[in-house]
Order: sequence, then structure tokens, then C-alpha cells
Amino acid sequence: MFKTASKPAAALGTGRAEPAVTAETAQAGAAGRFIGQLGRQASSLGREAAEVRGVIDDTHKLANSQAQALQALAQQLQEVVRAQAAIDHETQQGLQAVARVGDAVQGVSTEVGGIVDTLRQVSEAAGDITRIALQTRLVAFNASVEAKRAGEAGRGFAVVADAVKDLAAQVESSSKQIAGTVGRLDARIGALAREISRDAQATGGEGQGGAVHRAIDEVTQGVRRIHAASQASQQLCDGLGGQMGRIEGEMRQTTKALDAALGRTETFLKISEDLAEGAAETGVETEDTPYIRAVQQAAGQISQLLEDAVRTGALSLEDLFDERYQPVAGSQPQQHLTKFVPLAERLFPQVQEKLLSLSDKVVFCIAADRNGYIACHNRQYNQPQRAGDVAWNTAHSRNRRIFNDRTGLASGRNTRPFLLQTYRRDMGGGQFIVMKEAAAPITVGGRHWGGLRLAFKF
Repeated sequence: MFKTASKPAAALGTGRAEPAVTAETAQAGAAGRFIGQLGRQASSLGREAAEVRGVIDDTHKLANSQAQALQALAQQLQEVVRAQAAIDHETQQGLQAVARVGDAVQGVSTEVGGIVDTLRQVSEAAGDITRIALQTRLVAFNASVEAKRAGEAGRGFAVVADAVKDLAAQVESSSKQIAGTVGRLDARIGALAREISRDAQATGGEGQGGAVHRAIDEVTQGVRRIHAASQASQQLCDGLGGQMGRIEGEMRQTTKALDAALGRTETFLKISEDLAEGAAETGVETEDTPYIRAVQQAAGQISQLLEDAVRTGALSLEDLFDERYQPVAGSQPQQHLTKFVPLAERLFPQVQEKLLSLSDKVVFCIAADRNGYIACHNRQYNQPQRAGDVAWNTAHSRNRRIFNDRTGLASGRNTRPFLLQTYRRDMGGGQFIVMKEAAAPITVGGRHWGGLRLAFKF
């Protein structure tokens, strides 16, 4: 009737009613267009803010990872420095030990020289014995001849002379053997003396000393080279340690700057979300309105299902609000169980799966408790885990897990009629997509249980 009465008033020429209605309608249309444009711009701002926040977050994680790697490298470098110091100490000890060996060998050389002199004296004494034995034989031979000439009177003396002659022969033979043995021993010990002598003249005047001392000198030179290399390496490590300390300081400053930038992007993202929510709250139809309306209705359905379950005794209210998450042994990523998991797996799919057909932009629809715990995910992500296949489990076994990130906690703890969020989701393999998420609270018996999360693409 309001429309019928307004037309005659304009026809009668009052000239006031129709212009007023037209102006109000025009203002309302302009406001609607402005709010719609504001919503679109807020959505675009949120998308860009989420992209920037995601990139900064990735950079922040990379910087933290690099800082940790640098810290580990610095610790390893300190271990290298300590090892180099130990090598330096050991090489100094080695040089001292080699010097002691050289002195000991020289002492042995001196003793061996004394032995050679003694052997030469023995050889000379054996020569003297040989000469004496030879003279004794000659004397005994002459005495034997004279005794035979004396006939019977010299027979006894002849026997003695022959015995003396035979004994002298034995002495001569023994002294010659001694001389020969001493000569061979003298030659061998002389060779040993030359090998272990440091005297250049003992090695033929080559000015290199004996073979043993040459070997000792080579060892000494090798140890000195190791010592020099160790000191050079230690100096290099000290320089690297200083540079790494400066780099670590710069990394800390970079991380601090990224923290500040991440906080600012969080502010921009929150502003865009608030603007998008404000535009939706005006009642003007925006691109987010269908998802907000759908998630609110679905959250009400899940609230009703849970209240009916408590009323009929299928689950106690205490068990429904169970937050004692029990880890599932051997699960990777870690899964948990609560007392309401069987009920959630039985009730939630009928609501969650239906919302997947709302639009081809919908990515998932899940109910989360106040701590971000997802008892039951959409069927395609609700698969049993495969032993040892973490990558597959991460993508396909997202049920019974706690997603307590910024978005998950905000959606689970939101108590307003709805919540709009924008974030970047990791799809695996280095692929990311920016999505929106509409969430509505789930209440049971007047208590806030969690929220229904509806994620959709731009």
C-alpha cells in the first residue's frame, strides 16, 4: 500500500514526496555501491597483505634457520680451533721428543765408538797372542830338534817340547779366530756407528750425518711443517670466527627487522579483515556474504547435533569439552585422541561435506575446538596414516591434529557472529595459495565449544 499511495501524491503535483524518495533511494544505492567497493578493496588489501606476510614469514623462517646453521658452524669452528691448539701442543711435544731421540742416539753413537775402540784393542791383543804363539812354536820346535839329538837323555824333554809346540799351535789358531771374529764385529759395529753418528766425517764427509740422524732430521722437519700449518690454520680460524661473529650479529638485526615487518603486516592484515567484516555486517551483499551465511547456518546445525547428543546421553558434556589430548603412538605428524572423537567422526561429516558443494572455490570445511583441534576433517583429508610416509600423511591425514596457528586459534576461539580471515596456505612442494576463511562459533548448552571453519579461494 506504501507504493500505491506514493504515486498519486507525485501526480497531484506536490513535487515533494517523489524527489525525497528518489534521493533516499539514490543515497542508499550509493552507500551500497560504496560498501561493496570497500569490501572488494578490503579483500584485495587482505590478499596482498597475506601474500606479503607469507613471504616475510618464509624469509623470517629462513633467516632463523640460517642463524641456527651459522651458530652451529661457529661451534664447529670453535671445535676446530681447539683441535688446532691440541695439534700445536702435540707438535711442540713431538719436536721435543725428536730432539731427545737425537740426543739419545748420539749418546749411543758415542758408546758404540767406545766399543769399536775396545774391539780394536782386543784385535791388537789377539795379534800379539798370535805372534807370541808363533814364537813359542818356533822355540818348541828347536827344543824338540835338540832333544832328539841328545838321544835317550833328551827324550823326556822332547815330549815336553812337542806338547808345547802343539799348545802353541792351538793358541795361534784360537787367536786368529778371535782376530777374525773381532774384525767382522768391528766392521759391523763401525757401520752402525757411522749410521747413528751425527759427525759429518763419520759418513764420508758428506755433511749430512748418519742415516738415523737424517731420518730424525726429516721427522723434525715434517713435525715443524705440521706445526706451522697448524698455527696458520688457527690464525685463519680466528679470523673466520670474528667474521662469523659479525655475520651472526647482522643476522640477529635482520631477524629483528623481519619480526617488526611481520608485526606490521599483521596490522595491515587485521585492518583488511576488519574492513571486510564491517562491510559484511552492514547487510550489503558482498562476495563473502554467501560463505558467511553458509558457515553460520552450518555452525548452528553442528551446535544442535552436539546438544542433542548430550541430551540423549550419547556423550557427557564433560567428555565433549575434553581437552586432555592423548598422543597417538607412532603418528607422524603427531595425532591426538579425545573422548569426543568417535562422536565427531559420526556427526560432523553430514554438515562438513555438504558445504564443500557450496562453490568450487571452497577448499575445506572443518569444526575445530577452542585449541584448534580437528577431530574429523573432510573425507579426502581424513585418511589413515601410512607408516613412515610423513609427506603423504601431512597432506592426506589432517584429522586428529592440532592446528594452533594464528588462523586456527582465532577461528576456534571466536565468539562473534562470524569471523573473516585471510591467510596463505602451504599446499606442499613450494606451492602456496591465498585463501579466505569464514568462521562461526559452535556453542553447546550455552558454552563456547569452538568454531566451524569454511575456507575458500579468492
